[in-house]
Amino acid sequence: MAENEETKKKIEELLKKVAESKKGKLDLSSDEDLSVAIMNLISIEEHFFFTGAKTGRPDYYDLLNKTREIRKELLKKLVKDYEGETWCIMKHLLAATMRLVEVGTKYLSEGKKSEAENLFSKAYDLYSLFWGINLKLINIEEIKKIDENQLNIHDKKKTGFLGKLGELVKKIIDCCIE
Repeated sequence: MAENEETKKKIEELLKKVAESKKGKLDLSSDEDLSVAIMNLISIEEHFFFTGAKTGRPDYYDLLNKTREIRKELLKKLVKDYEGETWCIMKHLLAATMRLVEVGTKYLSEGKKSEAENLFSKAYDLYSLFWGINLKLINIEEIKKIDENQLNIHDKKKTGFLGKLGELVKKIIDCCIE
């Protein structure tokens, strides 16, 4: 099967899974909020680490540990079924998303709009990947490589698998549903 046909087949399978999940009017607004809270807890863990290391005060490591326990408890609410290192993959997808958003925001405040938008796009790709794996819209064993078009900073519209996944995440995760 040609690679283009294979990608098309995967996208069709994703669309079918999303259609099935929407039959029950999937409301993930609380889960989306929780994912952002978890991203912030991961950042807090990092800040407690660096503050402890820079100040030489081990009490910051105690705070890191307490924060980590809260983050683990909350992540269990989102990531229920995992195998192997999927748990860590999910945590790191959220951590990388948050970090790219923070750096992108810094670039934006420095007037580096195109660099910021590039990082925001990558952050959204990672966030979409998190939800794609978590909602079992994609099987991580089947992912062989990232579409080369995803790596081109001059792309105005994402194509391929990650682009379609991002569009699906926009449709199924609506933070404005009350």
